[in-house]
Amino acid sequence: MPEPTKKDETETESAPPPPEQKTPQEGETGKGKDMDIREMASSSDEDDTSVSTPPADGMSKPAERKDSVWSIGEGAPEETEKHDDSQRSTLFIEKPQSGSVSVGGNITFIAKVEAKDLLRKPNVKWFKGKWMDLASKAGKHLQLKESFERHTKIHTFEMHIIQAKENYAGNYRCEVSYKDKFDSCSFDLEVTESSQAAPSIDIRSAFKRREIKQQEEEPEVDVWELLKNANPSEYEKIAFQYGITDLRGMLKRLKRMRREVKKSAAFAKGLDPAYQVDKGGKVRFMVELADPTVELKWYKNGQEIRPSAKYIFEHKGNQRILFINNCTMTDDARYYVTAGDEKCSTELFVRDPPILVTKGLEDTSTYVGERVELSCEVSEDDANVKWFKNGVELTNEPKSRYRIKVEGKKHTLIIEEAAKNDNATYSVMTTGGQSEAKLSVDLRPLKISLALEDQTVRLGQEIHLKCEISENVEGKWYKNGQLIEASDRVKLYHKGRIHRFVIASAAVDDEGEYMFVPDAYNINIPCKVHVVDPPKLHLDGLGEGNTVTVVAGSKLRLEIPITGEPTPKVMWSKGDKWITDSGRIRAETYPDSSCLVIDAAEREDSGPFRIMLKNEAGEDTALINIKVVDVPDPPQAPNVTEVGEDWCTMTWEPPANDGGSPILGYFIERKKKQSSRWMRLNFELCKETTFEPKKMIEGVAYEVRVFAVNAIGISKPSMPSKSFVPLAVTSPPTLLAVDSVTDTSVTMKWRPPDHIGAAGLDGYVVEYCFEGTDEWIVANPELTDKTKFTINGLPTGSKILVRVKAVNAAGESEPRYHPQPILVKEVVEPPKIRLPRHLKQTYTRRVGETVNLVIPFQGRPRAKVSWQKNGSPIDKNQINIRNTENDTIIFIRKAERSHSGEYNMKVEVENLEDKATIDIQIVDRPGPPEVVTIEDVWGENVNLSWKPPKDDGNAAITGYTIQKADKKSMEWFTVMEHYHRTCATINELVIGNEYYFRIFAENMCGLSEDATMTKESALIAKDGKVYKYPVYDDFDFSERPLFTQPLVNTFAVAGYNATLNCSVRGNPKPKITWLKNKVVIMNDPKYRMFSNQGVCTLEIRKPSPYDGGTYTCQAVNELGEAEVDCKLEVKVIYHGVINPGEPFFLAGNNQLHSKDF
Repeated sequence: MPEPTKKDETETESAPPPPEQKTPQEGETGKGKDMDIREMASSSDEDDTSVSTPPADGMSKPAERKDSVWSIGEGAPEETEKHDDSQRSTLFIEKPQSGSVSVGGNITFIAKVEAKDLLRKPNVKWFKGKWMDLASKAGKHLQLKESFERHTKIHTFEMHIIQAKENYAGNYRCEVSYKDKFDSCSFDLEVTESSQAAPSIDIRSAFKRREIKQQEEEPEVDVWELLKNANPSEYEKIAFQYGITDLRGMLKRLKRMRREVKKSAAFAKGLDPAYQVDKGGKVRFMVELADPTVELKWYKNGQEIRPSAKYIFEHKGNQRILFINNCTMTDDARYYVTAGDEKCSTELFVRDPPILVTKGLEDTSTYVGERVELSCEVSEDDANVKWFKNGVELTNEPKSRYRIKVEGKKHTLIIEEAAKNDNATYSVMTTGGQSEAKLSVDLRPLKISLALEDQTVRLGQEIHLKCEISENVEGKWYKNGQLIEASDRVKLYHKGRIHRFVIASAAVDDEGEYMFVPDAYNINIPCKVHVVDPPKLHLDGLGEGNTVTVVAGSKLRLEIPITGEPTPKVMWSKGDKWITDSGRIRAETYPDSSCLVIDAAEREDSGPFRIMLKNEAGEDTALINIKVVDVPDPPQAPNVTEVGEDWCTMTWEPPANDGGSPILGYFIERKKKQSSRWMRLNFELCKETTFEPKKMIEGVAYEVRVFAVNAIGISKPSMPSKSFVPLAVTSPPTLLAVDSVTDTSVTMKWRPPDHIGAAGLDGYVVEYCFEGTDEWIVANPELTDKTKFTINGLPTGSKILVRVKAVNAAGESEPRYHPQPILVKEVVEPPKIRLPRHLKQTYTRRVGETVNLVIPFQGRPRAKVSWQKNGSPIDKNQINIRNTENDTIIFIRKAERSHSGEYNMKVEVENLEDKATIDIQIVDRPGPPEVVTIEDVWGENVNLSWKPPKDDGNAAITGYTIQKADKKSMEWFTVMEHYHRTCATINELVIGNEYYFRIFAENMCGLSEDATMTKESALIAKDGKVYKYPVYDDFDFSERPLFTQPLVNTFAVAGYNATLNCSVRGNPKPKITWLKNKVVIMNDPKYRMFSNQGVCTLEIRKPSPYDGGTYTCQAVNELGEAEVDCKLEVKVIYHGVINPGEPFFLAGNNQLHSKDF
């Protein structure tokens, strides 16, 4: 338990006169005694208006404490109290005053706080004793109010106690706090008994937990010793047994008592640690002083006790005695006595008298369902009473079957509807006694007011069973001895004494014997339910019109589900003939179905069959149509109406008889005429009576036939068709173009058809018509087998349209038209050489390879082609030249190095000409390097030097391969490959060996055939030989600019980026400048220039014909300058034709020339 605070021990005394009583609106009984002082924050600020309670009349005037004369009573003079409080109080301007009230009366306590220096409302708490916060007890008997007067800036706090009871008496405390300021005031409430007042009730017991323990009369027990020696788990038990309402306060006081008491010089004998007395009794406190002259003062909860009728002081020698008469619950407190600076304290426990059972419970007998009340009376109103059933405590919870009613001293246990399980022993227990009684619940005699009746219901109708008995009890329903549970289908109803059994839709299984058995009674109410059902045929599984289809020759077993209760009689008939249960056509009857059986069905069995059902509930009849179907007849022989390259078109007529089932489609087969193997052409039914077989071999004779298919099966095949052979005309000729035009003729050329077929190609027909007419004229009365034809005799200046057809055994193909009219007039076309891209750079071949170059050109009419090599005519004995109208071919069967050179080609048309240059380089493997010299030998190293070969094979030397050989074995091993310099150092040679070295030269064709070997050998000397380091002169790396790769004439396509590349070397690094037509290119966003590792690049973004010209790359350093140039020609593409600015033909007479751009 927590230690009491110092403030509790030194609390300032106050005993003002009681204030005038006020009547509050609401309230609740204050409960508890001693309380701990706690601070709780509150920030709300209210502006309520309330009337303050004025002080009572006849208050004594202020007087000094030493000069005042004490009267019989419990108070100190008002002035003394105010003086003491003024020294301590920092917030209160008016404190609540002690007062008294009669039992059942009302009283109000008022505290006021000035708000001048406060920014918000202070926190105020009301306590009873030391720890009970009254804010949680506000209700019927207790009301807490507060208000604020804006003009005076005063907060008023009120506590209203309504209908006070005797146990409301005690010490109260009001605490006020604001930030770091705190103030407290204690006051007492005395409740006096009135002649009409009811015995007091300890409301504190309502807030304490109790354990079940029957109380018996016991001798006087010291509760303090009992708590002191008890286990903490038994505290609650002791509190209930001895009526302790403030257990927490008792334990705190007990803890204070356990502290070690120091020896006192003032007290020869101090107070006992604790005292106890019954309510209304008398208690005696006695101390013995060591010095009888010392002034002695007695205190109760920190307030000094003055002599009165209640408090009597007695002196016997050194003994000082305090008598407290007529002890009440307010006297339950902490007391101490002071002698000078020393004090001695004790605790007083005032025990409530035990609550007795003045009228006990009585044994009771009742019937099930009746209301039961078990009543007893106790010695005090609103006493704490516990109820038990067979020793188990009953609670007054809302969901409990048991309800506890309290009316003053009378306590009643109520059971609204008694049940058999309420048979038990019920007991009631108080702090001073107990009583018990037995409750017996029996069943009433049962009478049947309305018995169940036998019923006959039709299938699907409602089954409704109803009975009425004399008692309102539950019961169970049974069918054929089996318990029936309520479900979605079965509904069980119970209302009062009436029980109902309902099935909304009766089924056949619902027929049987039913009975109702009331719970707890050995009686049953039986009845029988008979379910009948008119006969009914269930034809849902049959087709439209109740039609059943059977294949001829197969067995039909038609099963018709039937229902009816009792089982109906079934009869089958066809026409006027009844069907018996034997024969090829027979009827078979079963409890839930009837079968019509036809063995080996025939087409004559088709027709309507009648079925009839009959029982006591009615009859049902239906017609069932039996349809016997078969496969269809075969179709007639098909006709082939059209034949193609690998296909044909065939038609046929449907079969005369479809077998009683609609034709679903047809299957088609074919075979070669000389074969007997038929092949099916379609795996999905053909719905039409026409079909197009495909993927046949052209020129091979075929036959076809047809099968008809219905739902039953496939018919026999039709007769084969007449044989036919697939043949097809060729596809149209291709690439029809104008070859040449004169003033009176037009020469056309074309390519053969893409597809000719098995019928072959007999020739071509050329037709033309004049523009503006539709009459086509055959230019060649006889077929021509060539792909070029000249149409003669045409008028000059006319325009003709031309078409060509291919002809074979299958006929003429689709014509191929020339897309534009052709003007009959000779046109001069300037010559233009179409030099292939790979010939724009040096054309390189190895010795012995074949050179075959085709250079196309254009120019009409009669273009002349001439060739020169290095400015001289070509020797036609070594180089073959072949010229055509559109190209020229230069052919060298076996190239030699002498064929290398610059070849100039010139094309002339009348006074116009065009030239082109081709560089041909014939390369061979190089010769061996010249003299190889051993420059120096040191350690394991040899330094070699050599001169490049005289014959480089007409190609640049790309490197050298160095080999070594030991003089003893002369086996050669490669030391270096692809070495570029003409001096090298050979490392890691074996000391003591003597080596020879040889070197091969290498170009793009490979290594030289021979190698140059050192004349002398190099001896690798052993250790001990002093190496003489050679003296080298500094190498001069300075070099004037030199282009190692020149620019190349280039063709570019308009709209696509083009690049010009070359490589240069020089030291110091040369400055690169680009020129176009000898004009420096500077700050032009169309050009981008790059230089990386000696490679110079000029990028021209999306060039146009204006960007053509001569481009120059110039390199300059302090040692000199160098430059290379090339020509760039930009081509423009229109409709797929590449034109470098020269004219070309469009539709009509309009022409475009380079000047148009």
